[in-house]
Amino acid sequence: MGVRRAVEMVLDTPNKHENPICTFGPLIHNPQVLNLLEEKGISILDEVPDHGSGTVLIRAHGVPPDTKENLKKAGFKIIDATCPRVIKVQTIIRKHARQGSAAIIIGDKEHPEVIGLLGYAGDKGYVVDNINDLDSLPLFENAIIVAQTTQNTRFFEKVKAWANQKFPHYKIYDTICDSTAKRQAEVHDLADSVDAVIVVGGYTSGNTKRLAEIAKKTGKPTYHIQDESDIDMDALSEASCIGIAAGASTPNWVINKIYRKLEALPYKKKQRWKRSVFAAQRSLLLTNIYVSMGAGCLCYACIKIQEISNYLPYVFISVLYVQSMHIFNNLIGTKADRYNDPERSFFYDKNKIPLALLACTAGGAGLIIAHSTGTIPFLILLGMSIMGLSYNLRLIPAHFTGNKYRRIRDIPGSKTVLIAMAWGIVTSVLPPLSVSENIRLSTVIILLWSLSLVFVRTAFFDVLDMQGDRIVGKETIPILLGEKRTLRLLKMILAINFGILILSSAFHLISSLGFALGICPAFIFIVLSAHERGYMLPGIRLEFLVESNFVMAGLIALFWSLL
Repeated sequence: MGVRRAVEMVLDTPNKHENPICTFGPLIHNPQVLNLLEEKGISILDEVPDHGSGTVLIRAHGVPPDTKENLKKAGFKIIDATCPRVIKVQTIIRKHARQGSAAIIIGDKEHPEVIGLLGYAGDKGYVVDNINDLDSLPLFENAIIVAQTTQNTRFFEKVKAWANQKFPHYKIYDTICDSTAKRQAEVHDLADSVDAVIVVGGYTSGNTKRLAEIAKKTGKPTYHIQDESDIDMDALSEASCIGIAAGASTPNWVINKIYRKLEALPYKKKQRWKRSVFAAQRSLLLTNIYVSMGAGCLCYACIKIQEISNYLPYVFISVLYVQSMHIFNNLIGTKADRYNDPERSFFYDKNKIPLALLACTAGGAGLIIAHSTGTIPFLILLGMSIMGLSYNLRLIPAHFTGNKYRRIRDIPGSKTVLIAMAWGIVTSVLPPLSVSENIRLSTVIILLWSLSLVFVRTAFFDVLDMQGDRIVGKETIPILLGEKRTLRLLKMILAINFGILILSSAFHLISSLGFALGICPAFIFIVLSAHERGYMLPGIRLEFLVESNFVMAGLIALFWSLL
């Protein structure tokens, strides 16, 4: 929590506070994050200068109080990104130091958090990093014992036992972050259930090194790596089950890269047809062919439930339009994909020209087919195509809005809403408009069903991509609402979607196919719940499963029409 908060604060700072922006010391112990901040022009200040300007963020580990005061005197605006759990320890030490108590800090002597804590103890602070040094401490009339928030829980238990036996009048505060304690216990249990353990995080990160030590003590092969390039695939080739753990400062996009690389490892050892299936899944997702197939299947289901006979042109329009727009979105969005989906980013950077030609061809073919079905469908599809292509263009001069809201993409949450609306119109509204210019109640019901399924799908992928989107400055719905609130909202939408579909079929507002299509919102509800509980990790299999919801809708409609 503290690391995520610090990173989010520093990424938000350039838009809200005076430049130049810098952090006092490295913000966190992770080289990828520090490289990212350097790319964004956020530098590191190692010492307090006599004079300065701009904004300084206090690192997540905290600093001594006199350092903060000296930065203010030098002329900097200060933003304190110290982890709230560290602030709690600082407060405990300061309170007891004022009362004359000594502070025994269990931690790494050179760690910035411990250096910051010592500043609050004044001349009454003592740092201990091994059990033998405890006996060499002076005898104190009054003393407190605290721990660095990322300290080894088992070592601190030994310290508490030592104090209870020899100095029961010392006050002991359990200041190890509960996330740290939980992570260490989980890594120990994880190592017992796998063949090998990969611990991801900076080589200088204290809590990451402790996780690796805990895993090694179980006797399982353990590999401490910083990124996916450090993975020894040959060493892991015999492992049938691999555990992944990460230090507190390891960003999601680094973990995702490693998970995606390891995800393909089991298929290298399996039968040829299983390797081929996995490779086909990956190719279908990278090229957006599978998502466009899903749009065609969703359109077919919408047509069947509205009992429209001529379905083929509209299915092709849906496939071609979605194929075109999603390729364009990926070509434009490679900056975010660098963090969210590095494999996709590499694929689109490498194949820009052929993919752009494919997108133009698909979009043009879709418009030609739409024109053959009628003027109104053609104009609607043309309008949606123009809006999709202008999504990233500066449409409003700067003197009207400043630098905010000059493009459609600048509107918070616009991507998710517009994708859902475009899918909803192309799959459920264009077919009945070609048959009749009147919109019936059944069309409205099916539009809501289609639109809400796509909205949930897109917003869920936004949840998985929150860190990368925040880095490039996208204000998606999960960033605005938070992950937990967004998932609650999506599950509520699915429940309403299911209820409306079943009731509409029961009261004959739509065909009885609605009963069977209720499987779709129920299915994606289960997928979201499984992800929330940690049963499904981001990767090719999860993405393929979510996109398969639309294919399943088409198959249900096909079987229903045959029976």
